Amino acid sequence: MFDRAALVRAVATHGVVTRVVICAHQGSSPREAGTAMLVWAGGQEGTIGGGALEYEAAAEARRMLAGAAPKVQKIALGPALGQCCGGAVTLGFEVFDRNALTTIPETGLHSRPLTRDAAGEPPLALRRAEKIARGEGVAVTRYLQGWLSEPAAPKPRDLWIWGAGHVGRALVHTLTPLPGLALTWIDTDRARFPETIPDGVTPRIAANPATLVAEAPATAEHLILTFSHALDLDLCHRLLDHGFQTCGLIGSASKWARFQSRLKALGHAPQDIARIRCPIGDPALGKHPQAIAISVAAELLARPALAPAREAVR
Repeated sequence: MFDRAALVRAVATHGVVTRVVICAHQGSSPREAGTAMLVWAGGQEGTIGGGALEYEAAAEARRMLAGAAPKVQKIALGPALGQCCGGAVTLGFEVFDRNALTTIPETGLHSRPLTRDAAGEPPLALRRAEKIARGEGVAVTRYLQGWLSEPAAPKPRDLWIWGAGHVGRALVHTLTPLPGLALTWIDTDRARFPETIPDGVTPRIAANPATLVAEAPATAEHLILTFSHALDLDLCHRLLDHGFQTCGLIGSASKWARFQSRLKALGHAPQDIARIRCPIGDPALGKHPQAIAISVAAELLARPALAPAREAVR
């Protein structure tokens, strides 16, 4: 999918960015069609599969930053790259600055030519795909006759992480690279956060973080892992009154038993309390912060909203 929000952030920070996307592939490929990375003079975001393919693609993307026209390259994943995958990928390269962002739709399909000979209207198959996308909401990445058509990424899921301790940091570190998430990170003091907060993460600071519950979208997902059991309980109480999509609480079985009793005493029905999951992640993987973060990330990926789009048949 075309992640317009990520591109906007990168351009705002770095000025000019080259987007490299896998338009199509034949045989074995390190990533699926529609996978993209953003490249700027001093770094990059995302990956098209790593290794020699990504190294060469990133180098080419940086050479284009001075203002090159869009183009495609078909690259064999063979001896020339020191690989033996046996497949081939078609890569698309596009340079974006603030002005170029105005041409990107926020919804639907983003269809455009990537080669000089792809003039006029998109091919008939892509025009039909646009009609289906408008009528049925079904859209996949397609590359045909020099034209690339990608569905715009949907609005990201709001995930609020309450607490910037060891587990909170591990969660943010693990979740930030995942597509389709908008992270809000809350704690009581700036000093509790790491010196550098990742791009795309919104930090919120409040002496009493529970007061920020009122600002969370009712569709937001929440992970509660603060330094204080009293604060954890207050957050659970306020979120049950406020509304949420999902809510997870770090803790033991005994902690959750006490919380259920106290939340019931605060007037919450058992079926509502049961919507809060405690503990978060997979306890079988252990209590190391990174193990918790990995298992939580796996759960998020398993939910349909973050499932990768079905690849087009070419």
